[in-house]
Amino acid sequence: MTDRTWRIVVDRRVCAGTGLCLGTAAGHMRLDRGRARPVEELVAPEQSVADAAATCPMEAITLRDAATGELLAPGALTARPTGAQGE
Repeated sequence: MTDRTWRIVVDRRVCAGTGLCLGTAAGHMRLDRGRARPVEELVAPEQSVADAAATCPMEAITLRDAATGELLAPGALTARPTGAQGE
């Protein structure tokens, strides 16, 4: 991964509060009033954070490049190779 900074965004109106992201990106997410919230909005690139966005059952978590606003996850960082299990 690069030296970019990522921005974690949670749509708290959509979040169901399952806590899946807390286990996936331990230390990066927390629950606040039953909804997910990033511990820090800006983070160094880490695959577990991208995985949390990709596995959110409500698609409430997005990950963007902090400098450009480019959508990183769910999307390019979390794409599964063709033929991956579950397809």
